[in-house]
Amino acid sequence: MTDIDTLIANTIREDVRAGHIYNVPDASGYIKLDAMENPYELPEHLRQELAARLAEAVLNRYPVASYATLKQKIRASLGVPNGYDVILGNGSDEIISIIATATARQNLDGKTRRAVLMAPSPAFVMFQRSAQFAGMDYVGVPLKADFSLDRAAMLAAIEQHKPAVVFLAYPNNPTGNLYDEADMIAIIEALGDSGIAVVDEAYQPFARTSFMDRLPQYPNLMVMRTLSKLGLAGIRLGYLAAAPALLEQFDKVRAPYNVNVLTQVAAEFALDHIDVLNEQAAQLNQARGELAAALAELPGVTVFPSSANFITFRVADADRTCAKLFAERVLIKNLSKMHELLANCIRVTVSTPEENSVFLNALKASL
Repeated sequence: MTDIDTLIANTIREDVRAGHIYNVPDASGYIKLDAMENPYELPEHLRQELAARLAEAVLNRYPVASYATLKQKIRASLGVPNGYDVILGNGSDEIISIIATATARQNLDGKTRRAVLMAPSPAFVMFQRSAQFAGMDYVGVPLKADFSLDRAAMLAAIEQHKPAVVFLAYPNNPTGNLYDEADMIAIIEALGDSGIAVVDEAYQPFARTSFMDRLPQYPNLMVMRTLSKLGLAGIRLGYLAAAPALLEQFDKVRAPYNVNVLTQVAAEFALDHIDVLNEQAAQLNQARGELAAALAELPGVTVFPSSANFITFRVADADRTCAKLFAERVLIKNLSKMHELLANCIRVTVSTPEENSVFLNALKASL
C-alpha cells in the first residue's frame, strides 16, 4: 500500500501543497454580511413562474453548447455593443481561470520567462490564484493609501514586466472604490497590442458606470461581469464581453457544457425581469449611503467611499471587533491580513434595513 503522504509529495505540485483551500465559513445561524450577496429574493409570483420553467428543463440532455439564447439576452439586456459577443463561465471565477489559461505562455523569447498577469493590489484574490494555477507570474502593484490607482507605478510595471493581462476591478474588491477613468485608459493604451486589459465589473449594478461602451475604442479591452451581485449568486453565471475574434481564442479553453441547464433557464428568466433586479440594486444603493453615514458617526471608525454593495471601513483593532461581531452571530470580513494597506480594515455587505441595524448595534457594542 502506498503511503498517502509519499503519493502526494510525488504527484502534487509543490506550490499547491504549500497553499491553502479557499475557505468559505459556514453561515448557518448567522447574519451573513461577508460575501456581497443581494439579500432580497425574487417576488413570490416570479418565484412560482421560475419554478414552473425549471420544472420543464430538460435534465437528461446536455445543454445547447452554443448557449445562443442566453447570450442573446445578455447582449440585449446588459449593454453589450453591437458587433461584440460574450462567452459564459461558471461564475466570474471560471472566466478568470479561462483568461489565465489562454494567456499563460511559457519560455518567452526562448528563455524561461513566463507570461505575467498583473493587477493593482489589494485586489480580488482569484486574480493571483488563477495566475498561479495557470503557471503565470503574478505582479501586484500597490494602490495609493487612499486606494486609488498609482498610475505612474502601474505604467512603470507594465514597461518592466510586459504583462499579457492586466485586471482592473471597477469598482475594486475589497476596497469598494471606482478607479479614475483617465488612469484606467492610460493603462489600456500603454498595453497596446502587447497585452489585454480586463475590466472586472462584478459590481456594475451598484456602480452604474461601465467600460462596456468603450469596447469599440480599444481592441485589447475585455469587460467581465457576473450575475452574482445582481441577485443570482446561487446560479453561478459570469460572462466576458469583447471583440468576437478575441473571444474565439478564449472559447477554445472553455470546457464544453460549462454552464448547466438549470443555470441557463434561471438566467434567461431573470433577464426577462431585469427591472426587478435593478430595483433591488437601487434599494441597496440607498441603504449603502445610509449605512456609510451611520458608520462614519461612530468613534474611531474610518469609512472609505464605495460604489459597490459593500463598505470597507477601518477600526482600531479589527481582530477584536470581528471576534465580538462573530460572537453576536454576525459574519463580516476581516481584511487585515490581505494587504498592509488594509490594516485593521473590515468589509461589510450592505443588506436589508433589519440586518443593517443588527450589524450596527453589534458593531457599536464591539468598539
